[in-house]
Amino acid sequence: MGMFHLLLPILLFHGLHRVASGAAADDDRFVFSGFAGANLTLDGTATVTTDGLLQLTNGTVQLKGHAFFPAPFRLRGSRGGSGVRSFSASFAFGILTTYPNLSCHGIAFVVAPSSNFSGALAAQYMGLANIDNNGNASNRIFAAELDTMQNIEFDDIDNNHVGINIDGLRSVRSHTAGYYDDDDGENGTFHGMSLISGDVMRAWVDYDGEAARIDVTIAPLERPRPARPLVSATYNLSDVLTEPAYIGFSSATGPIDSRHYILGWSFGVDAPAPAIDITKLPKLPRLGPKPRSRVPEIVVPIAIAAFLLALGVAAALVVRKRLRYTELREDWETEFGPHRFSYKDLFHATDGFDDKRLLGAGGFGSVYKGMLRTSKLEVAVKRVSHESRQGIKEFVAEVASIGHIRHRNLVRLLGYCRRKGELLLVYDYMPNGSLDKYLHCYDGGDKHEPILNWAHRFQIIKGVASGLLYLHDKWDKVVIHRDVKASNILLDKEMNGRLGDFGLSRLYDHGTDPQTTHMVGTMGYMAPELVRTGKASPLTDVFAFGTFLLEVTCGQRPIREDDAQGDSILLVDWVLEHWHGGTLLETMDPTLQNDYNVDEACLVLKLGLLCSHPHANARPRMQQVMEYLDGDTPVPELASTHLSFGVLALMKNNGFDPHVLAYPPSSVLSIGTISDLSGGR
Repeated sequence: MGMFHLLLPILLFHGLHRVASGAAADDDRFVFSGFAGANLTLDGTATVTTDGLLQLTNGTVQLKGHAFFPAPFRLRGSRGGSGVRSFSASFAFGILTTYPNLSCHGIAFVVAPSSNFSGALAAQYMGLANIDNNGNASNRIFAAELDTMQNIEFDDIDNNHVGINIDGLRSVRSHTAGYYDDDDGENGTFHGMSLISGDVMRAWVDYDGEAARIDVTIAPLERPRPARPLVSATYNLSDVLTEPAYIGFSSATGPIDSRHYILGWSFGVDAPAPAIDITKLPKLPRLGPKPRSRVPEIVVPIAIAAFLLALGVAAALVVRKRLRYTELREDWETEFGPHRFSYKDLFHATDGFDDKRLLGAGGFGSVYKGMLRTSKLEVAVKRVSHESRQGIKEFVAEVASIGHIRHRNLVRLLGYCRRKGELLLVYDYMPNGSLDKYLHCYDGGDKHEPILNWAHRFQIIKGVASGLLYLHDKWDKVVIHRDVKASNILLDKEMNGRLGDFGLSRLYDHGTDPQTTHMVGTMGYMAPELVRTGKASPLTDVFAFGTFLLEVTCGQRPIREDDAQGDSILLVDWVLEHWHGGTLLETMDPTLQNDYNVDEACLVLKLGLLCSHPHANARPRMQQVMEYLDGDTPVPELASTHLSFGVLALMKNNGFDPHVLAYPPSSVLSIGTISDLSGGR
């Protein structure tokens, strides 16, 4: 009995300590008010900082991080049932980003059969799935996502939402981030929240096992939990979750410097999650350079002459520095603030626009590689001359509008800067340059780049088609590219094709006399109606895309020399002759050495001819093009009549020299620019 009295305080202390610092799975609950000394299973970029923050990502781009409670939970079999029991989770979180309105990507609370996500991808997959298993029922995953990036492929509603996900990244239900105010009646007034505001917020995830109902709620840290959930879904998790279940978080970054933090966390089964003591939560770090101390100015009494001389020298240096970084700003530009870069930042990013940083030069300006000093983000900066003030406000409005476009197959416009006589446009940097370098690497006699195999070419074709479909039909405005061609297809780090240069010609439209005809495009890609009228439309883009299909498949320029006559001939006419002669596959790029999928090759060649039809109404829309490429719809058979339409001769009659307009040098690199906006739908 004496020994029992000695052991009793020790046992009581041990039991209380397990509940305070995070109980084991058999206890069915835990709570962390800060993570100093916490026992968690971490991988990737996830770590616990010295301040007690659970840091899921550290700002490094294109990486993922996971944090799980080390012991699994048994969510089935309690109280005589075999279904998943009710559970509740609560956590405090914060997301920091270098740019106030840009972040990649978000945080997901996860219940999964394993804590091993080594096969998952970063960026839009948030460390939960990959391109092959996303959405598969075999994943057995439930997640509540706090997403700060709109991904069209997952049908995201916007770039600031909360979603309920089953087995992948496509949400069963989602809602723009915010909360309902209990003080405004039964339904409450909705108050929006920015997930990347840099403020600490709280989230609650609840599952009612009897009603099979999932509720997700968020609110500012200091505000009590709202009575009305933000987003709800009826879904029986007994059909999803397995035994045992691991509870934790997943997060990932894309090309933007973002950091994701969890400050506190609690979880309970068959009961509400224990309360988190918000007074004990660690503080979020400050993102960005520390404020420099200001040293008081010391005025040294010297001779009047020396003082005036020093003052004059200092004034001259200040004036010189200001002239070096002078920008052109007007009052109306304040509404586009987040998309405006300072000239000083771009000047330093490109080492003063040093020639060693030059990526290429063309009709629309010079392009320089740069790295932003604060975020360490690699960018491409295009300098565009623009002397006319006519339409500049509308053009800058288009820059800000296009800056919201997000698609995996479009080069992303980050923002702009304006100086007297020129615009500077800032884009994501594409490290592998333009596609035409790989297609025509034998031009000039020497091989400069490796040959792309057929599988890679077909992947690039589908990617470009997806990007063009988004510009035409999926964004909130119709965007006409106006210059689809191989040199405007850029390849990112993974060699994915991205469509750039969305119609920089629009800039010149703003500065052109409205009484003149202003035709913009590249010889060989221009539709007959565009040559006649100078008016672009989605179907003129489809025509150019058809020529692009033939160029990628045949490895030939859109205008080729006829070996027999020495005259120029359109690539589409050359392919059409082979189609009439039953020798279509003889047009395939000989560098492929007959190593290609015959069905896919025939599909692309026929689709190229169909898209290049001389009559606009006979061409398919990009939605139909995607259905053909995905194999959902067979390509219609071409009419037996000859389709040649002699665009080359038509352009010559209008005063265009094909040898001047056909192609820029292969060393020229185009970086994405601004598009032709045709208004809302």
